[in-house]
Amino acid sequence: MAKSGYNASFLLLLSMFLILLTFSNVVEGYNKLRPRDCKPKCTYRCSATSHKKPCMFFCQKCCATCLCVPKGVYGNKQSCPCYNNWKTQEGKPKCP
Repeated sequence: MAKSGYNASFLLLLSMFLILLTFSNVVEGYNKLRPRDCKPKCTYRCSATSHKKPCMFFCQKCCATCLCVPKGVYGNKQSCPCYNNWKTQEGKPKCP
């Protein structure tokens, strides 16, 4: 009797783990771009700046590495940790 209770508990725990794992992959997938998606995302990201050429260069470089571009034209970098945490040698943000 105790063994069947153990098996049921184990199966319940395993199924909950698999559901959470699947859900986390789906959520993470929203931030994962394909390399061909970088240019249109960066075009929008850099649309409000007067320094379009350097913005596009660094945005595309960051996107190619991180496969993520934050939403909007400014800020929101917390949605893309790789993009947010990449710094220059001086410690300033590398990605626009």
